[in-house]
Amino acid sequence: MAALNANAITLLSSTTAVDMKTAAATTLYTVPIGKVCRIAFVVIRDPSASMAGGTSYSFTNWKQAVDLSSLTTLGTDYIVLDGNNTKYAELGASTAFQITVTTGTSATCTATIDVFGYITT
Repeated sequence: MAALNANAITLLSSTTAVDMKTAAATTLYTVPIGKVCRIAFVVIRDPSASMAGGTSYSFTNWKQAVDLSSLTTLGTDYIVLDGNNTKYAELGASTAFQITVTTGTSATCTATIDVFGYITT
């Protein structure tokens, strides 16, 4: 029987303590060898501090220039990023799906990022 992530949109990864301030890339999920991945949506949740100032984040081959500055309540806020009728590229085998901080938060802040989607051969 095929794994659920090949038959339904499922949680592909949950990455804790993602640095939301420092301009850098963090890998959230790597597509398994021999598979293709389609990201359906991403949840950014439970910031450790206000994300004010965090106005530009990008996700590999998915969404660019994402403003997360409205996540101002630590530990409880979350945003769901979805496709909104936008065309995206499939992620091929061994591709790292990453978040890249361009303009991060004003204060030191981490968050948990959940990636949902499905994989096929």
